[in-house]
Formats: sequence, C-alpha cells, structure tokens
Amino acid sequence: MAVTKKNRRYGMIVDVDLCTGCGACMVACAAENNVAPAPEKATDRTGITPMRVYPVHNGAPADKRQTAFLPLLCMHCSEPPCESVCPQQAVELDEATGIVTQMPQRCLGCRYCMTACPYHARYFNWWDPQWPVGMEATLNPTVAPRMRGVVEKCNLCASRLHAAEDQATADGQPPPATYVSACVEACPTGAMVLGDLDDPTTEAQKLAHAEGTFQLLAKLGTGPKVHYHSSRPWVRSLAERSAKEQANA
Repeated sequence: MAVTKKNRRYGMIVDVDLCTGCGACMVACAAENNVAPAPEKATDRTGITPMRVYPVHNGAPADKRQTAFLPLLCMHCSEPPCESVCPQQAVELDEATGIVTQMPQRCLGCRYCMTACPYHARYFNWWDPQWPVGMEATLNPTVAPRMRGVVEKCNLCASRLHAAEDQATADGQPPPATYVSACVEACPTGAMVLGDLDDPTTEAQKLAHAEGTFQLLAKLGTGPKVHYHSSRPWVRSLAERSAKEQANA
C-alpha cells in the first residue's frame, strides 16, 4: 500500500538554560559537514562556523553579573530574505521539509544573501578546503566539501534527514517526524531538540509553544524555525540584542 507523504516543518528548540557553552555542537557540526580547519590567516569574520555559540550577559555589575550562552545557526526562516535576493536561485525553501537549502553548484559568490540575512548565519569560502595529512580519512562521505568562492550555512544536517527518509520508505512509513542532527547528538546537556514543528506528537512542537520560548528578531517577520527557551527574563529580553551585537563584533 502506498504511503501518503505529508509536508514537514522541521525546526529546532534550544534551551539556553541548559547550554553550558562547551562548543561540542560547533565541533560536531564542522565534522559532520566536512568544514576544513581554518587557515592560519583566517579571522573571526572569514572563518566558517555554521554553528556558533555566543555569550550573552545581563549587564549587571560584576558581583551580580550572569552569563548565558546562545548557539546561533541558520534560522531556516519561513520567509527567508536570503532566498529572494539570490540571482542564481542557489537558495531554496524546501516546502516538503521547511529547510532552507543552499546549493553551492549554483552560487556565484556575490554574497547578497549574507547581506540580507539578519542573523549573520552565512559564511563565505575564502579558501579551498585543505585538511592535515591523514585527516581526509575522517571526512563524511555523504556530504560534499564546498569549493572556494561560494557561500554556505547550516542545512539542518540534510544528509541525515535523507537517510531517515530512505529508512522510513524502506519500512513503508511516512517521512519521520524527527531525526537527529549532529549538534543535537553531540550536546551533552540535551539543550537542543529537533523535530516537526507542526506535529503535536513531537517534543519540538510542544517546546515551541511553551512558556518562556522565544524567537530572535521575530519582529522582522522572517518566521524563524529555530526557537530559544529560557526561564530567565533577562535572557529573553537581552539575547536578541546581544546575539546581534556579537555577530557584528
């Protein structure tokens, strides 16, 4: 019997109260997506980090100062400004998954998408990827390395989603309501949850509507599918501004 396919709207919830800023998600993201080590001449602006963790502070005096950590990645917007400005159609919102995909084969490196992204979650490849001798053996065979001169970003580990979809098809099941991205898998505190934001059976959908959950720069109307959660009012009130400041630093 044929399985009826339904569109999914995958998104992520990050519990800021659980994030310790360890950076395991950043390392896992780079390893999963074959991001080469940064050259010595790379700077904070020219390096490639599709997942980046920023510290945010409550602005209080030293004796009352509090710090939280905010993982920042592509928001996979429902109305992605990067898509509308790309002259090559190298950016596409996949209606079947809700994931904003980046196609390096079409990218001409104009970087209009980087200018349009209010989250500063896109990175330009200034150099051809190079790995230390022997490290090539550790590359992920399901992800093609990107060449110099193109833009890249988080793709919510699309290769893992495709593997989960293939397994579901083999089992005669509909597309999965959730799958595990590299960052979610690596997080030691379980601060990240990934799933279909329209499926009420997923933890992601429940957390997205929980008290204390918020989106970054929601006022812009981009409809980000990455949500953040915190029980601390100062995080909810300052994280948006602080993340933007950190990205511009």
